[in-house]
Amino acid sequence: MTFSILVRDAETGAIGGAAATGSLCVGGWVLRGVLDSGMSASQGAAPSTFWGEDVLAEMRAGRDAAAAVEVVTRADGGSAWRQLSALDLTGNGAAFTGDQNTAEMGSRTFDGGVVAGNMLTREDVLDAIRDGYQAGTGDFATRLIGALRAGEQGGSDSRGLLSAALLVLHPDHAPLTLRIDHHAEDPIGALEDLHVRATSGAYADWVRQVPTQNDPERVLD
Repeated sequence: MTFSILVRDAETGAIGGAAATGSLCVGGWVLRGVLDSGMSASQGAAPSTFWGEDVLAEMRAGRDAAAAVEVVTRADGGSAWRQLSALDLTGNGAAFTGDQNTAEMGSRTFDGGVVAGNMLTREDVLDAIRDGYQAGTGDFATRLIGALRAGEQGGSDSRGLLSAALLVLHPDHAPLTLRIDHHAEDPIGALEDLHVRATSGAYADWVRQVPTQNDPERVLD
């Protein structure tokens, strides 16, 4: 019911993901990330939030994305109804798609990232998401949101879209976690607007003063 993208930004070292779906609350269901582990997107007909957490734990323990995905999905008797993608800290991506998910479905890996989706109008929506990210301009978060828009314009979720989300992690910055849990007209547009608001003005000034992984004792001036 969802399409997602996970990427490591080679220029900044940030890791991030974005997702959109024709249902509610995609950010809370799908996206997970930890700076010492990587990123995950757990989705599908019967998505497991445990998968999203478990694959991060496997990568934290030293497995690459492909090995971590294999360990997590192999152990679950309900895996046929689920989809999982993961990105490790070196930028290697991997994905699993159970065959009981709703077509069209699949995944794409590329240098530094992975795209996955199910209940798509056609499988080449995945290519549109990847290509939209790679051809994008602007900062990392802007390119991730642009990838969602490219996926929507390339065919989208077969039901249209109701929610969209973004998660970006960097050791020198506070987490950027933005969620549009319901927007009947244009959740990606609402996410774009929220991103602008969250990265400018007084709010952005305040965010630059909160603790980060590399400066955990940072305080307000």
